[in-house]
Amino acid sequence: MPTAIAVTSPDLVLPPHDRQTPPAVVQPLGTLESSLTGMHALIEQHGYVISLYPSSAEGAVTQRLHTVRSVLESDRIALLGIDLPPLGIALLAQQLRQLSVCDFSPGVLASAARLLAHYIYAGALLGSVAKLDRVPVSLKSHAKSWVPGAQFAVLANPRPELIRVGQDTLPGPEFGTRLLSAAGQPPSDWVTTTLAPAWQVQGVATVPLPEESVRWWGTSRMVEFAAGLYDVSVLYQLVSSVRREECHWCGLELIGDRCGFCAAPLPPPSAQELPAAVVRAVSSVHALPRGAT
Repeated sequence: MPTAIAVTSPDLVLPPHDRQTPPAVVQPLGTLESSLTGMHALIEQHGYVISLYPSSAEGAVTQRLHTVRSVLESDRIALLGIDLPPLGIALLAQQLRQLSVCDFSPGVLASAARLLAHYIYAGALLGSVAKLDRVPVSLKSHAKSWVPGAQFAVLANPRPELIRVGQDTLPGPEFGTRLLSAAGQPPSDWVTTTLAPAWQVQGVATVPLPEESVRWWGTSRMVEFAAGLYDVSVLYQLVSSVRREECHWCGLELIGDRCGFCAAPLPPPSAQELPAAVVRAVSSVHALPRGAT
């Protein structure tokens, strides 16, 4: 069975691209008992669980997830706090679901979340930035948000950006993506009729707005969007191109500099692992005499 991918609410579960993409599960559940039972069943069925939660999630959510892992005393649960808006997390979970049926080990799949998140363009069209505190906003933009009819396009990831709609363009990805759009109130077609062509996306899908989005963006006058890689062969090539290491703490495979399951950082390479030329260069450097410059 493929590694299970979990999210914190049902509205973060996007429809699968095809029949091969497994569904996501929801964790934690309503009570601690049901969360324990559900997580134990997932481990028994899938072997490993990768649970994504927003880094902005309320303390009760993260506390319950960590309590479940602690009570079960399981090293097969990866708890990954992701610094993305809600729709971006839903897209990341969908990508991991696609890759879970490939030949990646659970450790590689968990540590791939940070890599894939870097290629997700997540933002929103906002009618006001007065309560936006997750993306840097200038005083000038705050003042303009009180002008009737003003709209702002905000990019939260991979780098913060804010523009006034109609006065500038929002920088987009330089690779092929599929765009997700989730409308709040009042609805707007700017994302599908203006942003999508400007970004030259290869498809647009409309999905329900996650409940957490209003709190994340600080307003209900919004349309959230997220664009990312969608072809499983491209996702596979991206992840498989990164060098794999072995976690010195739990022994799982990983990519990047940190294990997704035990969070142990990758230790720096030892002198024996460094190229001989580097070792010679380092060993040839002597400390200067005291007072020398």
